[in-house]
Amino acid sequence: MHTAFFLLLGASLARFLLRHPGEPRTPWIIALSVALALLYVLGPALGSASPAGAARGTGGRARTSVVPWLGLVVAVWVVLVVLAPSFAWCAVPLFYTGLRTLPARPALVLIAVLTAFVVAAQWRLADRFDPNLLLAPPAVAAIATAGFVHMQRQAARQRDLIDDLIRTRRELAATERREGTLAERQRLAMEIHDSLAQGLSSQRMLLQAADRVWDGDPAKARAHVRTAAAIAERSLADARRFVHDLAPADLAEGGGLVAALRRVAARESRAALPVRFHVEGTPTALPERTEAALLRIAQGALANVREHAGATAAALTLTCLDDEIVLDVADDGRGFVPAEVPAAGTGVRGHGLPAIRARARALGGTLSIESAPSEGTVLTVSIPLPAPVAPEPR
Repeated sequence: MHTAFFLLLGASLARFLLRHPGEPRTPWIIALSVALALLYVLGPALGSASPAGAARGTGGRARTSVVPWLGLVVAVWVVLVVLAPSFAWCAVPLFYTGLRTLPARPALVLIAVLTAFVVAAQWRLADRFDPNLLLAPPAVAAIATAGFVHMQRQAARQRDLIDDLIRTRRELAATERREGTLAERQRLAMEIHDSLAQGLSSQRMLLQAADRVWDGDPAKARAHVRTAAAIAERSLADARRFVHDLAPADLAEGGGLVAALRRVAARESRAALPVRFHVEGTPTALPERTEAALLRIAQGALANVREHAGATAAALTLTCLDDEIVLDVADDGRGFVPAEVPAAGTGVRGHGLPAIRARARALGGTLSIESAPSEGTVLTVSIPLPAPVAPEPR
């Protein structure tokens, strides 16, 4: 629009000089044309007269400073149109300037005034009556106004959509952070429950047993204390592993999942509760996440057996299949009704089962429990394995 204004102003001045050379009003026309050009140049300097200034939303102070400028520009243009009607078409860029800088109603009044001067100027230039002179300027003004209003509405709609998008992205990011925090808390809670909490529980039971036989059987009491010390050492290693990378300490010692489960079975074995470990199938390399989850599940299940089952024997069985790996934890304890397992946090049996189920579900696996009162329990966790990638033909 700025370029169009100066082109129209220059063309109008050139037309006047070519058609009216040497007239007394020529110096006035030239002076007013230069003054109008200089005044128009001042518009962007005032801020809101330029699109950038309007986009920045400089507010009421900028509009207050622009209104007198626009009035002065229009006044000089009106004088030019009265002296030389050919300057009338400079009104088109002034339409947009008024729409950009004034509120809606004053802008429409200004456009109506400018259009009336254009019609009068064209009527003066015509040799005879022409209906187009009455219809064309209002039509151009209407098209220009409608186009500008439509663009303004589109721009406002785009701004609203962008604001909604930014707000939605912020809400989504906040939700993801909250969900990530909750998931991490749950994971840490399961890690602590399946390692440190179990170790502390075993130490308490061993120390209580040592206290009971301290006077009557010092050798057995010392054995309980040594076992508790070994469990404390293992718990300390787990705690250090949490700080490092939260990987189970048994896996860090090497040998893979089979060796880690064998160590867990040996450590959990007692004279009153031997734990047997058995492998079926051919063990294969598993993702670290799967190995860690199965090891924690075994630890949690054995902790439940030790604390709640009243069993005299337990067994860990790892079954390696082509498409899944299955871990069974069986005991010959008092059993229970799986449907009646209370929710986690009630302080009775079942506290570790939600954690086991959550670990299995996180890997796309399933947990099944077979148990009945006085018939023992078999806990089965099945984890699917990714399909092997077939070698590409050569």
